[in-house]
Amino acid sequence: MLDLSEFKTSKLPTRPSELAPDGSAVRPLLGLPGGSMAHFELPAAETSRAVVHRTVGELWFVLSGRGELWRKRGTREEVVVLEPGVCVTLPQGTHFQFRASPGEALAIIAATIPRWPGGSEAEFVDGPWASSAAQ
Repeated sequence: MLDLSEFKTSKLPTRPSELAPDGSAVRPLLGLPGGSMAHFELPAAETSRAVVHRTVGELWFVLSGRGELWRKRGTREEVVVLEPGVCVTLPQGTHFQFRASPGEALAIIAATIPRWPGGSEAEFVDGPWASSAAQ
């Protein structure tokens, strides 16, 4: 069993080890009992699959690239520009989809609260854009 009370240190893995349900490439980082972090990347000119998370919320911080994020919860809906330095919230139950602008991959650090429970967490939904991400 993983002891989450121990001090941990990690370095960003050189290659992704997972594919997120939305189609982005994931490099898991560290976690604590209340949450976990990961780096994920969407290739230039790609569009993710639209999803909603069943039990977790997320905080995103854009490291590099540019793109757009669509998010919808209840009657509130918006498209946000993603660029380096932008931080966004995806409260639990938010439908979302994102896309990278041509020319550069979109790289994001995400904190998931509580910890990411696995691929069955995401449910596919209808989004505003046609997905081109790996499935």
